[in-house]
Amino acid sequence: MVKEEIDRIIKQALAEDMPAGDLTTETIIPPNLKTRAIIVAKESGVLAGIDFAGRVFELIDPSIQFLKLKEDGQAFKSGDILARIVGPAQAILKGERTALNFLQRLCGIATMTARFVSAVAGTKTRILDTRKTTPTLRWFEKYAVRQGGGKNHRLNLSEAVLIKDNHLKIIGSIKEAMARAKQALPPGTPIEVEVTSFKEAQEALEAGASCLLLDNMSLKEMKRVVNLVKGRIPLEASGKINLRQVRQIASLGIDYISVGRLTHSYQSIDLSLEIEEE
Repeated sequence: MVKEEIDRIIKQALAEDMPAGDLTTETIIPPNLKTRAIIVAKESGVLAGIDFAGRVFELIDPSIQFLKLKEDGQAFKSGDILARIVGPAQAILKGERTALNFLQRLCGIATMTARFVSAVAGTKTRILDTRKTTPTLRWFEKYAVRQGGGKNHRLNLSEAVLIKDNHLKIIGSIKEAMARAKQALPPGTPIEVEVTSFKEAQEALEAGASCLLLDNMSLKEMKRVVNLVKGRIPLEASGKINLRQVRQIASLGIDYISVGRLTHSYQSIDLSLEIEEE
């Protein structure tokens, strides 16, 4: 994502929070008053979005000095100071909530991702995200997944071919869907197919699928597919997978596990912006 697009999203968030200025701050805080503040962690987590938070303040007032004390991808614990901010008090107060809204949520995504990545450590499995993201914030959220050690699945519908169950309900069969895709796409274009049974996996493999997405399969059924494929193409597992299950699935020899909850059911990390006393 280019800087201009990042700025556009941040400006939109700022406009949402103060469409006609900050009535409280502008009423009681002198415009020439300067102050210092810190962003401090109230619980442990993995950092993501610190530069976005800094950009919030810079867009309000370019004279703001934002010093990050940790880099994205680094772990932090309760009590750690993540950044120091120096500049006009009005600008710091105006940017406080928007900066924290971005930062708390992205840290939550990175932290949950890191837990899943840790759970499959020592296996060949990589943790993927999905397109189950907040509208207009997908790039930010997928960035946070990477900071937690995960890997991005396709960013959007234009980026890769994935034939899913609803496509198949309309077309009628995996074989026909694959034939149509191969006819329309340049030779060698990867085609992933979502399958829900061993029989469908066989059909997709025979039709020339480049990757199989094993959706909501039992461990027993997934193992059968692993033995069928024998490493010829990558296998991805999905379907409401949680931390209790992920290690078992990875141990089957699955290449990727996609986890929607990384971006739709995470818990924001508790962070606070505190004005330092003079």
